[in-house]
Amino acid sequence: MSELQSIKTQADFDSQISSLPPTTLFVLSFHTPWAAPCAQQTLILRTLASAYPPQTPPLITFLSIDAEALPDISESFEVTAVPYLVLQRAGQILETVSGSDAAKVRAAVERHAGKGGNAGKLGLPPALETTPRAEEGGGGMGDVEPNGGAATNGENSNGEKPAAGTNNLSKYAPSASDPATAPEMSSTQGEQEELDKRISELVKAAPVMLFMKGTPSTPQCGFSRQLVSILRERGVRYGFFNILADEEIRQGLKKWADWPTYPQLWCGGELVGGLDIVKEELESDPDFFSEYVAAGKGKGGMAAPEAQAQPA
Repeated sequence: MSELQSIKTQADFDSQISSLPPTTLFVLSFHTPWAAPCAQQTLILRTLASAYPPQTPPLITFLSIDAEALPDISESFEVTAVPYLVLQRAGQILETVSGSDAAKVRAAVERHAGKGGNAGKLGLPPALETTPRAEEGGGGMGDVEPNGGAATNGENSNGEKPAAGTNNLSKYAPSASDPATAPEMSSTQGEQEELDKRISELVKAAPVMLFMKGTPSTPQCGFSRQLVSILRERGVRYGFFNILADEEIRQGLKKWADWPTYPQLWCGGELVGGLDIVKEELESDPDFFSEYVAAGKGKGGMAAPEAQAQPA
């Protein structure tokens, strides 16, 4: 069966693409290690890959690419969010799928490669199911004994009354008047509040704040480099924060802003978005940055040193 192969370097990717005939369908999966949907995408693709028997030359090849570790490859396919799937044959992009919808991913692959030999046997991972909680006073999972016998309040599964002095707590639920059993705030909660406060101050450190990989003079990813160029071309003065230098902020800001990727651009303390969103804003409103311009066109750059956010 075929497998999902991990691409580690640009040379590795180039070798894979050039060594196979133009008839091969490449399924390129862009992911990041921290995004939960990417784990689901990986499981889906491994299942799909196993349904296609290996051939020489291969009919289909599945490649897994870390979008952050290999930014040049990501940029060449215009990847702005993960998970992101690209189907390519003979150097032509046939279809793309954004997100980890199993049905969409499978349909796209089968549309261009046909169904795998044992896809029907393997199938895709099913959606998780939950059992609804019973309404108060009604039957539910809490009313069933491990041995399958139904119990009623005050009696065990054999219909016997509990021994004297014994309380049946099967229906117990704490009330607001019950004493607290834990401290009002744990140390973890205190640390989270401190981090949230720090992030809140960082996003307002300058009228325009760029959270990026690297610094404006040495960007560490293609998306950050492009966003720096956009700000410079429009004469925007901005502050920046190198998220690679502070893992706590890097992970915390993604949750705090509910925005899982970098770079992130903030204006007036409000999230604008990533590179793709900034481009869309400028297409719809060329004067989007007008109130933040402090230099001539093509002369934008970093704000005064006091506006530059420094890692803790």
